[in-house]
This record gives sequence, C-alpha cells and structure tokens, in this order.
Amino acid sequence: MTATTDGSTGAVTPRAPSASQPLDTTAAPPGPREAAARAIQRSTEFLLSQQDARGWWKGDLDTNVTMDAEDLLLRQFLGIRDEETTRAAALFIRGEQRDDGTWATFFGGPGELSTTIEAYVALRLAGDAPDDPHMARASAWIRDRGGIAESRVFTRIWLALFGWWKWDDLPELPPELIYFPKWLPLNIYDFGCWARQTIVPLTIVSAKRPVRPAPFALEELHTDARVPNPGKPLAAVGSWDGVFQRLDKALHLYRKVAPRGVRKAAMNSAARWIIERQENDGCWGGIQPPAVYSVIALHLLGYDLEHPVLKAGLESLDRFAVWREDGARMIEACQSPVWDTCLATIALADAGVPADHPQLIKAADWMLAEEIARPGDWAVRKPELPPGGWAFEFHNDNYPDIDDTAEVILALRRIAHPDRPRMENAISRGMRWTLGMQSRNGAWAAFDADNTSPFPNRLPFCDFGEVIDPPSADVTGHVVEMLAVEGKAHDPRTRRGIEWLLAEQEPDGSWFGRWGVNYVYGTGSVVPALTAAGLPASHPALRRAVGWLESVQNDDGGWGEDLRSYRYEEWRGHGASTASQTAWALLALLAAGERESKAVERGIAWLAETQRDDGSWDEPHFTGTGFPWDFSINYHLYRQVFPLTALGRYVNGEPFAGLSAEGG
Repeated sequence: MTATTDGSTGAVTPRAPSASQPLDTTAAPPGPREAAARAIQRSTEFLLSQQDARGWWKGDLDTNVTMDAEDLLLRQFLGIRDEETTRAAALFIRGEQRDDGTWATFFGGPGELSTTIEAYVALRLAGDAPDDPHMARASAWIRDRGGIAESRVFTRIWLALFGWWKWDDLPELPPELIYFPKWLPLNIYDFGCWARQTIVPLTIVSAKRPVRPAPFALEELHTDARVPNPGKPLAAVGSWDGVFQRLDKALHLYRKVAPRGVRKAAMNSAARWIIERQENDGCWGGIQPPAVYSVIALHLLGYDLEHPVLKAGLESLDRFAVWREDGARMIEACQSPVWDTCLATIALADAGVPADHPQLIKAADWMLAEEIARPGDWAVRKPELPPGGWAFEFHNDNYPDIDDTAEVILALRRIAHPDRPRMENAISRGMRWTLGMQSRNGAWAAFDADNTSPFPNRLPFCDFGEVIDPPSADVTGHVVEMLAVEGKAHDPRTRRGIEWLLAEQEPDGSWFGRWGVNYVYGTGSVVPALTAAGLPASHPALRRAVGWLESVQNDDGGWGEDLRSYRYEEWRGHGASTASQTAWALLALLAAGERESKAVERGIAWLAETQRDDGSWDEPHFTGTGFPWDFSINYHLYRQVFPLTALGRYVNGEPFAGLSAEGG
C-alpha cells in the first residue's frame, strides 16, 4: 500500500484518491485500476455520508417475518396490541409473501413451514380472513406439509400461549435447570449465550403454561383438527435421540410431582438471573428473541407492565422497529452498530481516507466509548480473565464477542487518534481478553471458550438453529489477523490458531463460514489472516484456496453463494453474484498475491460495473448467517463496506504492508 508513517503517532496514513483530478476516459474505456479508482471515489463519498453524527454506522438488518409475527403475538398476549402497529406490521408481512402463498427465511429461498404458520397467524390477528386468496394459498400449503404438528417447537410454544396447541404436547423445560452446577451436563452455560438467554425465561413460561383466550380458531392449519398431535414413534433406546426423548417423558412425569417450594424457588432464581442481565437500554443481550421471552416470563411472575424492568424491556423492543417509507414496520432481530462501524472504518482506511480524517476520529471515539469494562457470562468459564473487548450492539455488556473485538482492534489500528495512550490501552485490554478466550483446541468461537458440549443440540426442545458456540474458521481467522497485526504472529497461541485453521481447510480448498455465507465467507476470512501471519503465497493451503475461488467464479465475473450450501453440497460457492461475496473472494485472492490475475480483474470489473450512481451497491440476497440454514441475515451495510475494502486493497495494496505494529 502506498502510505507514509507518521513518526509522532505510529499510525498509517494511506494516500487518498484525488477528487480534483477526474479520470480521462474519453479516449478508451477505463482499465481495471481506473475503474476501481473511480468506484472508490464514489463509494467513499457515499459511505462517509451514511455516518451518524455521533460517529457510528448502522445498516438495517433483515431476517424474516417471524420477528414481526412474534412481535404482534407478544402484544396480543400482553393486551397492548394497537391498530397502527398491527396495520404496519401486516403491511410488511404481506409484502414478503411469495406467489405460492409461503414465506421464506431468505431472499429466493424455499417456503418454510414454521415461518409461514407464524406469518399466517399474524395476518389473522390483523384481520385478514382465512378465505382471502393469499391466506387460502398459505393455509393449503401448510396443510400439505403436515400442518402445525410439523412445525418447530418455538412456533408451537407461541400457539400454546393462546390455546392453539397443547402444552402437554411440547417438550418439558424445567426451571430447576437454573440450579445445575457448571460441571453438570446441560447446565445453562453449556448453551451458547443467545440460547441460554432464551432458555432461562422459557423455563418459567414452560412451568407456568399460560393460556390467553384465542381471538379465533386455527382449525384450517391442522391436517386433522380432531387429532392435532398424532404423536411420533420413539427412537431406539440405544440412540442419543432415544435417550433424550425418554428424558423428556421423565421430565413430564416430574412436573406432576415437583415440590411446589422447589419449583417456586427455581422460577424466582431464574427471574433474578434474567433481571441481572438486563442491559442499560432495557434489552437482553442486544437481541430481540430473549427480550420477548424475558418480558413474558417476568409478566407471568407478577411484574406488571409499568414495572421499571418490563417498561424498559418493552421500550427496548420498540427500538428494534424500522419504519419504512410505505408505512410498513419491520422488526430487526438485532442491531449491528459496532460491527458496522469497525468494518466501515477499515473500508475507508483501505480506500485511502487519511488516518486523521475527522470522521474516522469520531468513529474511533465512539468505538472506544463502547469498550466493555466489566465481566459477563464468559467469566463463568474464565473467572481470572480481566474484562475487555467489544460487543456487536449498542448495549450488550454481558456478551462481548471475539469477532467484533478483533475487527475493532484492526479498525482502531488504522486511525491516528490524538489520544494515543487511550487507544493503546483499549487495544491492549481487548487483545488480552481475546487471547484469554482461546478454546482448548487453539481456535476461537464468537462468545465463549470451549462451548462445545454435544448434549444441548440433542434436546427435543432444541429443534431450531445452533444452541452451542464452537470455534469457527471465520472468527479464528479474524483473530489471527488481528494478532499478526499486533506483532504476535509468532506467539505460540497465534501459531496454534494457524495450525487449527490449516487442519480445518476443506478438501476442495475452501473454509466453512459460520457467521457469513458460507465457504466464500470462510475463505475470504481465513486467507488474509494466514498471509498476515506470514504464510507465503506459495503455501499449498493458499494455492488450494485460490484454485477453489477461481473455480467457482461466475461467468459475469462476480462471486455468489446461496444459503442452501449449508445443507446441500452442490451449492458450495454457487449462487447469484453479490457485492459482498465478490468482495470476500477478492480479499482472499489479493492477499494471496493474485492482483494481476484474470479472476481478480474480472471481479473488480464486476464491482465497478454494478455500482449504482450514488456510489452504493444493491444486494437483496442474504449473505449473513445467524444459524446456518435456519436463520439468515441481510446486513444492509455489507454491500457497501466489503466492496470498498476490496477495491481499496486492489488499488492501494494490502494494509499494514511493512508495518511493525506496537503491542507485540
């Protein structure tokens, strides 16, 4: 990268593209570098214009309509559903329905049964009639797939709240779980942080088994309304599924004889656990699902809606709403300002924005203020580790995550902040915390260390998404890259991470992407990390990765991968070209020394050609991952930050080239 080093700060100051010298393109079409430089200029201006006055960036976060449906069901259960909210939510839900009457969990994906059931029920709440054409198509499709009986447990819990499903026909989840010591299998800390935040309040809901009067019947969603749950045969006794199915039956029997005092004490302990983890903004974990179930659980224990805990919780849920120009109201499952801000900062620095640019300084100030300075749930397994790091959301001090911490440190390292000691101390604390969160196998997960118990996923209750947090290649790659930049490429802990990454490479040369779609994301995360840590471009693992990326490039020059690659091997690396996935592939190829290759030139040309006049890119496809296959995300800022990063590195070179960062 063409850069100078400011001797007073040690910060890297890239050379910015010149806006005063427009490119002469009258003689011939611009070459790849000229096209990239022009795209950088437009994209930089667009991204800078999107920054909040307080210093952060945040794009919308699309998931699926279950967020909107469950928001209406919550309001119905609490008796606070209003006409305006219902109308706006229904407008959004109807707009997401497919021609066959179904709702999918990602753009272009297949219809999904539980999502379609929840959307259908929400529209019934909004007044849509069962014989309306769009509703009739949906109910017919639902019946053809087995009806409510074939939906996931969480959907049937929502229906049970209104008597549309029997509590006896749901898996048992006893509140006594809160008393399990951390060494005992199936204690709450065996679950990933997002799962434990949901399961603890649901133990109270499961124990209380509330039923509020249903405003209408749902016979049209049963394949046989007289026998809504015909039952399923038990698995073999010697199988894990058989063991846990029989455990669930035993828990149903225990429910009938559980001492009232023990159960009441367990529910009160669970309530204390919930309240202790409420964030300053009233939410829980910065994500919508635990907040919803926590509000229900506490309300069932007698907390009225004006109680400060519930009032703050309900107000926090309103902040997940995105009101659109057409009057529709979409609910975000989460908000991503820390993640978006650090990625935007890296992109702008790679694009050549000076390290002392006022907007980058403002971004650094905001990120530094978001540093987490107290222990959270992670300290249960790491009690001696001092706190540090960053979370994903505005408020989530209980659950900083390793991925955000690594990327925030990389972003801060790109900024010439005037308060150098403040920045260096924050980076040092974040790096220390990250190193302390390394799992025993040498890799890193998102939120916890060694959260790898095989038992939670076996529970009949856990039939949707990941409920544990094992290490992943993408997070480990980001950590290794950060440690290398911080001068710790040869630290034994970094080398263990590198060894784990090399062992995790797929036979075709790619890496699995846990938090992004999918093998393109994993490969785009790992290759830059390995080269930053000193692996030469000639290393066999890197050559295999390059070969795989070249083999899956689309005919139009871009890259894309459909979410179905999480389930079906033939989708690996295949899908419509997208701006973010094309950028991920380019980041890997550029790091591996392929700047002059035809694949890179075609990828750069695709980004330049698909850029919109305002400097942005369009991307309806979902390229983010919550749970592989089960819960997908469209981060609206991905389509802006990653292409700019790739274009910047193509024109300016790899970041930190020749830089020996302090901190090692």
